[in-house]
Amino acid sequence: MQQGPLTEEELEWLDDVLLKYGNDESVVDASELDGLFTAILSGPVLIEPQVWLPLIWGGEENDPEWESEEEFEQFMDLIAQHMNDIADRLNEYPDQFEPLFGLNTVEGQEFTVVEDWCCGYMKGVALGDWSSLPVALQPELAAIALHGQEEHLPRLQKLSPEEYEQSIEAILPAAISLHAKWLLH
Repeated sequence: MQQGPLTEEELEWLDDVLLKYGNDESVVDASELDGLFTAILSGPVLIEPQVWLPLIWGGEENDPEWESEEEFEQFMDLIAQHMNDIADRLNEYPDQFEPLFGLNTVEGQEFTVVEDWCCGYMKGVALGDWSSLPVALQPELAAIALHGQEEHLPRLQKLSPEEYEQSIEAILPAAISLHAKWLLH
């Protein structure tokens, strides 16, 4: 297995595989996978792969029928490399950590898409027991949940463009703060 960040080509390959074998309950793209891994690595308890791996496909009943052993091995190698890279950045170089947000171009203007990443993060939070998160850090989790849970959509729609941009800018420091909290314990 290689080390370091995945290349753009490898991330696109992951996107294609997640789409190919995905469903309404599965992880939709590399951005959502990145959020899921960030939460798993940031949480208060160790989550074993046998718990989070089925979540990628929306449950054990949706495990893919891989085209080949090589496709399966490449997928497993790339997600392990990606998870290790996130862990290295969060643990050793938090100033180099950056969520893998998507980009969308509408009428020639590029927009940052944070919803998939935040949705993945909240799926990761749901796997662990975050009930002991101190009240002082609740706003950090809420900053991610705002974009990662459907129930917050009406609130998002009421934000001004400036407030919306501020809510996006709050995600990175929130993720780093949450990781730092559990890292101490």
